[in-house]
Amino acid sequence: MNLQNRQHLLGLVAAILFGALAGDRWILTPLIKSWESRSTRIGQLRQSVARGQSLLRNEQDIEASWNLIRTNTLSLEPSVAENQILKAFDAWSRESGVSISGLRPQWKRTDEDFATLECRADVSGTLPALTRFLFEAEQDPLGIRVDSVELTTRDVNGSQLTLALQVSGLQLKSAKR
Repeated sequence: MNLQNRQHLLGLVAAILFGALAGDRWILTPLIKSWESRSTRIGQLRQSVARGQSLLRNEQDIEASWNLIRTNTLSLEPSVAENQILKAFDAWSRESGVSISGLRPQWKRTDEDFATLECRADVSGTLPALTRFLFEAEQDPLGIRVDSVELTTRDVNGSQLTLALQVSGLQLKSAKR
């Protein structure tokens, strides 16, 4: 092979290698990245569609739950709402046989369409009575949520317990009752 053909062949090989490198860097790599990002986006969209279909299947249950929550919220009148919470605590304590030593309601207002009445209570009794008290609180149709529970013992044997409970009652300003 003469020198002229050899230089021509090396130039052709170099051009092919440069073209392959440029094609990889400017065509193949961006296409692969685009393909991967589209695959990720398609996966996200499929999850979103599946969630939407699930919500549509459960539409009646969700609406029923929302209507139950909306109709069982606290009254729009603050004093009536506080009275509702106090009556609920009284009913739960009578039903369970516990004693309430402290009850402190406090309003948390927002600029939005709702407010919450946070109530901290100190309740004492036996473990079965406190369990029944929590059960009654959770089963009450009033729009409340148990936020925190703290349990401490008052005696060495652990037969007398104190429960520090914080609940929040929901007040919807635009509730249709």
